[in-house]
Amino acid sequence: MDPYKWPLVDEFLDREDELARLEEWWASPERMPINMYGRRRVGKSWLLRRLAHGKPAVILASERLAPGTQLSRFAALLEPGLGVRPEIGDLATLFRVAFRLASKTRALIVIDEFPWLLPGAEAEIERALSSIQAVVEEERDSSQLKLVLCGSAISQMQALMSERGPLHGRLRALEVRPLRYQQARGFLDTLDPVQRIERFAITGGIPRYLNELGRGGLESVICSRVLDRDGPLWNEARAVLEQELKQPGVYFSILEQLATGAKEVERIASGARIENATVSRYLATLAGLQIVHRKLPAGAAPSSRGGHWELSDPFLRFWFRFVFPFQTELETGLRAEDLWESVVKPALNDHVAPTFEDLCRDWTCASCGRTAQRFGSWWGHARNDLRRTRERSTEEIDIVGLSGRRVRVIGECRWRNKAMDGAILEEIEHYKLPALRQAGYEIDKDLQVLLFSRGGYSSALRKADPENERLRLVGVAEVADRLQE
Repeated sequence: MDPYKWPLVDEFLDREDELARLEEWWASPERMPINMYGRRRVGKSWLLRRLAHGKPAVILASERLAPGTQLSRFAALLEPGLGVRPEIGDLATLFRVAFRLASKTRALIVIDEFPWLLPGAEAEIERALSSIQAVVEEERDSSQLKLVLCGSAISQMQALMSERGPLHGRLRALEVRPLRYQQARGFLDTLDPVQRIERFAITGGIPRYLNELGRGGLESVICSRVLDRDGPLWNEARAVLEQELKQPGVYFSILEQLATGAKEVERIASGARIENATVSRYLATLAGLQIVHRKLPAGAAPSSRGGHWELSDPFLRFWFRFVFPFQTELETGLRAEDLWESVVKPALNDHVAPTFEDLCRDWTCASCGRTAQRFGSWWGHARNDLRRTRERSTEEIDIVGLSGRRVRVIGECRWRNKAMDGAILEEIEHYKLPALRQAGYEIDKDLQVLLFSRGGYSSALRKADPENERLRLVGVAEVADRLQE
């Protein structure tokens, strides 16, 4: 079999850890196939092509075709390695042919979007997987095949390994997650620290979005690539979600509510005009696709009820806030530049703020790991006396570092142009810490207070910083650079 040649190999960035694991698997005598999964656009196909480059390999990319047509196309791709075009009538035969292709020498075969090859009914899926299992048992030990099954339907790919499934114990899992901020540095290296955080807050860790929006002037790339109906990301959310979901319109309504700040099921349901129970079911489906996640206050038990729902992907949050509600207007004459000036630009800091908070928590975890072991945000009831007078009902704290039930670190983050002033310390002392005590947490006598601000700090705070050993003012550049070390 000729070595696979990938023309875009020099454009591949990052994914060093995942590639190293795959290369180790390739070089080892292990015969267990890889089950690779991750949400759409996360970069699985590029990662597999990078692995295949220079190796005897065949990439079998599934499409939404009739089964016979798809298997015939695979037969044509396998023909050069076999010397004859095989007759492939079903999935079991496809696997048998793959194993026998590598009977004498090691070869890599990737079946991309494997779930698209499976039948629709559960009973038929079970029969198909059972027939594949039989082939694996018969052929694996006499073959040098390195096989990867890959898919974006996360729940289906995970189900392949379930204890009751035919392939249980016969696959090695590899989940490909969005790039973390520090892993995305190759896409953002031409920008200053503020721009890097701002751009990551729009693109998230999805390589395609980083590649499209990681360079150039922000207004220019947003207007030409996202707000222009001929731009490559104009209909991106539809393309991603409509392939995965039935009744996408209902999901879109829910995602629009999340993008505009709704967090609780009741508020999402009210905004989308859907029953609470229905919203909960749809959110569970979206969570299975890693589109949304449920967030609990720091220190809460995983089994706690409630919590806040959030969009996991910053780009989808951007798209459902700034593109989806205005697509009709943009298609009928509204200029992208005018929407940028009137809607996107004024609200951009508000959009970036949650990602900045996440990055500040990551920074705190990396910097204060010897002080506390668990880090998160916290929200709960305000002081009882203030609730009785209706002066304040709830309190929120951006960063809480815990050692057991003891609060060792607390932090507040502001992504604003205005400098943070001394009022934040009074608010922490008189409102936020009492709320934590009321909720049953113990405040450490050496509590460390961290303040993060895009707009800098007032002279009073800068003066207090060196005088107070418990206080630390952290600049944006320090966060951006520490996380990219």
